[in-house]
Amino acid sequence: MKISIIIPVYNEEKKIKKVVEKVKKSNTLKLKKEIIIIDDGSTDKSKSIIQKIKGVKKIFHKKNKGKGAAVINGIKKSTGNIILIQDADLEYDPENYEKLLKPFNDKKIQVVYGVRFNKNIPTKIIVHTIGNLILNALTSAIYLSKISDMETGYKIFRKNAVKKMNLKAKGFEFEPEITGKILKKGLKITEIPITFNPRSFSEGKKINWKDGVKALKMLIKTRVE
Repeated sequence: MKISIIIPVYNEEKKIKKVVEKVKKSNTLKLKKEIIIIDDGSTDKSKSIIQKIKGVKKIFHKKNKGKGAAVINGIKKSTGNIILIQDADLEYDPENYEKLLKPFNDKKIQVVYGVRFNKNIPTKIIVHTIGNLILNALTSAIYLSKISDMETGYKIFRKNAVKKMNLKAKGFEFEPEITGKILKKGLKITEIPITFNPRSFSEGKKINWKDGVKALKMLIKTRVE
């Protein structure tokens, strides 16, 4: 097996280099590994920092298109059997890789999600925590399938499981779109508890309540299509 680690980046000059270093050092169960960084039109120094990083694939968007657009582009350029999405803000620690990838030793496993809702506080922002809980409950109800953390950044899947899904979401609504299409396809999502280091708006948190509304609309849209 080969794993493609996709890192979407937008204005993460303080974190991107450290993220890549941790990804390179991560234990991936001796799998072949490629790292794909997609700079999504950053306006800070992220692009110049990425250009100097060696041993990775680099994609640069001329303007900001959104996380979904960056991830979808990364999937298209990937050559691995397994795709892992790694956010560039270090909320998600690559030290989780071993336990997230271990289930794929079973060929029946198609999708794994890293779940923040265990002993962790999913966010420093109470509105985000409540919003996540509501979206999880609605996802479970709409798709008649238990899901504990639909918005998690750690989504890992076999490339064959998603390559014909025609993913279109450009922004953060990518999360409910891919989740909805996975569940609609009848694929089981294996959930693995992870460690998580949430950040606040003052620390660069980008997602807000409007994205929660978009997520709900996308869940419904994907279900009825």
